[in-house]
Amino acid sequence: MKRIIIAVDGFSSCGKSTMAKDLAREIGYIYVDTGAMYRAVTLFALRNDCFVDDRKVDTDKLERMMKDIAISFRLNTETGRPDTYLNGENVEKDIRNMEVSSRVSPIAAVPFVRKALVEQQQKMGEAKGIVMDGRDIGTTVFPSAELKIYVTASAEVRAQRRFDELKAKGMPADFDDILKNVNERDYIDTHRDVSPLRKADDAILLDNSNMTIEQQKQWLLDRYNEAIK
Repeated sequence: MKRIIIAVDGFSSCGKSTMAKDLAREIGYIYVDTGAMYRAVTLFALRNDCFVDDRKVDTDKLERMMKDIAISFRLNTETGRPDTYLNGENVEKDIRNMEVSSRVSPIAAVPFVRKALVEQQQKMGEAKGIVMDGRDIGTTVFPSAELKIYVTASAEVRAQRRFDELKAKGMPADFDDILKNVNERDYIDTHRDVSPLRKADDAILLDNSNMTIEQQKQWLLDRYNEAIK
């Protein structure tokens, strides 16, 4: 059977990762959460005082320390999904908190960070048979991907999903703060100079505002089956 690259791009908290993980598991592909990679760099930056304030990154300091950042994924046998590791430490839970969420977009806008992570991502996809989600997979990382999906949903729906996700994990959550963060991230992601979030010309649009997870899974599986014919 033909093996392809599947690129899933879209706004924050629109369910990209859940869809991509489930599809990869269903079809036996490797899944790479590029958002987790940027979150891991953000966590590293927070831990190493690479922020001048909430928004401004000390790029000189971070650039000097980039060589000390090693990001990897290991399968969690309990969840059946990959966990994110930063320098050998499982940081899957740490990278999902609001402190990281509120600072990941400025980190992702730093050119040398994007360059380093894009190179890693491209190496991961050399053998194909991969599902990768992020902001610029279909436009920058894999512009020749055989299947490109662009996912969107209303900001309010996405904020509610994020709120529910954090509550389910027993983590603190405030809906208004989350909605503000969603809108701020949308603006930064779509207006940054390097690889801004945009729909690739040949991407298939999916607005999942009113879809269940099962409906999304079936929709994506149908698109995959069409792509490998």
